[in-house]
Amino acid sequence: MAGSRREGRILAAQFLYQREVGVSGVALEEALKEFWELSEAEAKAKEFAEGRIRAVLEKQREVDTELQKLVTNWEPGRLAPVDRAILRLALWEMKWAEDVPPIAALNEAIEVAKALSTEES
Repeated sequence: MAGSRREGRILAAQFLYQREVGVSGVALEEALKEFWELSEAEAKAKEFAEGRIRAVLEKQREVDTELQKLVTNWEPGRLAPVDRAILRLALWEMKWAEDVPPIAALNEAIEVAKALSTEES
């Protein structure tokens, strides 16, 4: 289960990143359809990812407000878009996900960053 959940988090972060830097003008349903057509991920990972994607986008204002509070001496807009996507996902999980303890969400964010971002992240 952890494997498909981690894969789902990676997929969710990838989609959130793409949504911010590329296809934000495309309707969510169409963007998701195109994203899943290109993905070879397992169905469980896709299902988990889509739930997270929808949840983060639904709460994005609140998530970004939390991110602003936590990022001291640094504007969130200056973060690399992929790092911002990972942090949004992690913050949503820490604050609103009932199925993930906050420490686990933090650990998963680190693992997702290792998979998608740079060593400096």
